[in-house]
Amino acid sequence: MESSGANKGFFQQQPTLKNQLYDDAVLQRVIKLFLPPSVLKTVEPDFARFGDDVLSPAVFDWITDAERNLPYIRGSGRDAFGKLKSELVVTEGWRKLQDFGIQNGVIAVNYDTDHQQFSRLVQCVRLHLWEASCANTLCPAAMQDGAARLLQLHLANPKSQLDTVQRRVFQNAYDRLISRDPAKAWTSGQWMTERTGGSDVSQTETVATYSPLNASSATQLADAENNIPLGPWLINGFKWFSSATDSGMTILLAKTGPGKGLSAFFAPMRRYNPELLTATGKKGGYELNGVNISRMKNKLGTQSLPTAELELVGMRGWLVGEEGKGIQQISTILTVTRVHSTIASLGYLGRSLAIAKSYALVREIGIGKGRRLPLWKNPLHMRTLATITGEYHSMMLLTFFTIYVMGLEESRGKQRNVQSPLGSKLTPPDKHVTPLLRVLSSVHKAYCCENTISQLYGCMAALGGVGYLVNSETEHLNVARIFRDACVLAIWEGTTDVLSSDTLRALKHPALGKQSLDALDWFVKAAVDALSASAEAASVAKDWATLKKKLETQSQEALLAEARVIVFRIAEVLMAFLALVDVEINGGVESEAMTRRFLVKKSFTDDRNATSSEGLDVDTAIVYGNDTAGASNAAPKL
Repeated sequence: MESSGANKGFFQQQPTLKNQLYDDAVLQRVIKLFLPPSVLKTVEPDFARFGDDVLSPAVFDWITDAERNLPYIRGSGRDAFGKLKSELVVTEGWRKLQDFGIQNGVIAVNYDTDHQQFSRLVQCVRLHLWEASCANTLCPAAMQDGAARLLQLHLANPKSQLDTVQRRVFQNAYDRLISRDPAKAWTSGQWMTERTGGSDVSQTETVATYSPLNASSATQLADAENNIPLGPWLINGFKWFSSATDSGMTILLAKTGPGKGLSAFFAPMRRYNPELLTATGKKGGYELNGVNISRMKNKLGTQSLPTAELELVGMRGWLVGEEGKGIQQISTILTVTRVHSTIASLGYLGRSLAIAKSYALVREIGIGKGRRLPLWKNPLHMRTLATITGEYHSMMLLTFFTIYVMGLEESRGKQRNVQSPLGSKLTPPDKHVTPLLRVLSSVHKAYCCENTISQLYGCMAALGGVGYLVNSETEHLNVARIFRDACVLAIWEGTTDVLSSDTLRALKHPALGKQSLDALDWFVKAAVDALSASAEAASVAKDWATLKKKLETQSQEALLAEARVIVFRIAEVLMAFLALVDVEINGGVESEAMTRRFLVKKSFTDDRNATSSEGLDVDTAIVYGNDTAGASNAAPKL
């Protein structure tokens, strides 16, 4: 026998990752279900290229750099002589990852490439592939997307009553938000949170005063090159949480006077100062637009993301929409950013499963008397990964259905008759689209962002002790970083309790609540019809009928304590039907098994005998996407 040493003895073979477009069986099923074959044929080459690029050595090097060299304020916010100077410094890795996303159009693709009602779906498949490699650069990009959608609506709506100057300002900002040129593109902030409360913005202390620039100061510009003026509103206050401190602009909430409610404002982050001195004494340059970075936030995860507290002192901005209707404007952004949050959660889970799967292919375990077995042939381990995959599958269905409905709303007036396999059965009538999205926007985010965390922990544990290590030296296997970053997604853009309360409020709204209930009821009836009134579908429909009656007959106050339970059950009803429709359309032993297990686990059926006989071959099919023991074989192309 020979002893081991630091550089001799056994070394575990390193797992490798494959392009997730072809390695992720759940993602493949979802793409085939939600995209028409004609669209899929067009976008698949881009998906495949992007899926390779996000796993490149350069990307993982940038991630490590962004995580190791964290953002900071130069000089702690002062220059050498003690004068206030807020200058954020971010690492090269962060900038490279942000540029990579911009150049690859992760936001722009929804605006400059027209796939009609499927544009959002195409974008979100790409986001899903990018999430776990982006080192949180998709956080400011999510707010960039929301701001782009908001400005797009105002520029297209004749009722917005934009004057010539404001239209030019908004158009300039919109063009930057959807640009693929890193030198021109802007990300965006979304400033709502203050010290008085997180999601409760009613006590906002930021104040905006209408104070147009006078003739002597009218030359002050947000963008000197394009002659874009600063806004007529003067904004002062304190924002407690900004996760896009390096952004080019922001949308924020502020009060404009007693009894007027909250208003939304667009403000560029920087302005041109003709008197600003450079190191060589040359005059002219850009400075922050009335923003002082008070301090950086020290967070459990998302450490590469420059999150800060900001003091606004004379910030110049433009009113967005009507005065006092700011919540309505922000809700447009929230619909977008909540989808981004859920896609981030599921992108993290898809990558973590890929890591766990690849590890199982190269790791062996002892099974007694000197015998060893590949981990992917261990029935218990494969059942664990199959259980996680089943949860992933159901949440992907709910999320991508939400995105599909969102795409229907965004593409009104330019939809084509072409349908996806899912769309041919479950496309809501126009009157149900907005009320259905109103509920889905909160439901999918509340359910998925919270439930993903435990599944990610399972993936981390699937690697044993090495999974708990922050493996920055082998960045592509760093599931601990992914787990740490994912935890915040159940908090940002509304905690689970906040979203549950919001959903209940929508369903009990005196004027609009019935519309949302009717939209959910339409979905249930359409799914039952699509499934030819199967016994499983009837069981789920019965559960929905009981829940619907409860919502119709009990008051909002009486239901509030149960809001989380209600929202989760709505999500489970939707996922059950979507899984059954997936089986109906795509079939496959893995889909049938995942759906059976889901229905039993969520108490829609009690036929546990149907799942108890399923063995290693079924679990292997669920995890690796084929129904044989050839788990190491490449998954088939789309």
